Amino acid sequence: MNRRYFLFSSLALGSFAALARFPSAVAVAPATDRLEGAQGDSVNAKGIKKVIKTDAEWKQLLTPDQYYIMRQKGTEAPYSSSLNDNHEKGTFECAACSLPLFSSATKFDSGTGWPSFWAPIKKENVREEVDNSLSMTRTEVLCARCDAHSGHVFDDGPKPTGLRYCMNGVALKFVKKV
Repeated sequence: MNRRYFLFSSLALGSFAALARFPSAVAVAPATDRLEGAQGDSVNAKGIKKVIKTDAEWKQLLTPDQYYIMRQKGTEAPYSSSLNDNHEKGTFECAACSLPLFSSATKFDSGTGWPSFWAPIKKENVREEVDNSLSMTRTEVLCARCDAHSGHVFDDGPKPTGLRYCMNGVALKFVKKV
């Protein structure tokens, strides 16, 4: 091996290693979470057709509070949502895309000031991600269809799951059972 080949190889390997440290500019979701549909529609591995909109489209569709919470991962003030005291029978859907997320049958009073549930309607209707914001590690809950931030899940809930899905009321809409 001559010195020129050695230097070129070292430079190429070093450049590749440096570039590998940068995230991809077009990464939207893990490859295992999405499949291409027949017409290019994005479908996640659980069969839920994804709703994909531009930031401008979300701003037009959502109220300022909804946009802040659902697209910028904000949090509403505790006890500010009327859904916290809602004890009617029905379904709590994603406020952005209407995917059913929680049933009133799993709602409970957690005393936290946010609507809380011990299980989603279907596990595949929510997506969970690690959230390291605010100098702590939590599990973020997102709508599986539109990736809207809904809240967080904690392991201090009631039986049978022991989970507390602590949701922002502004990220949900209630559909009363008729």
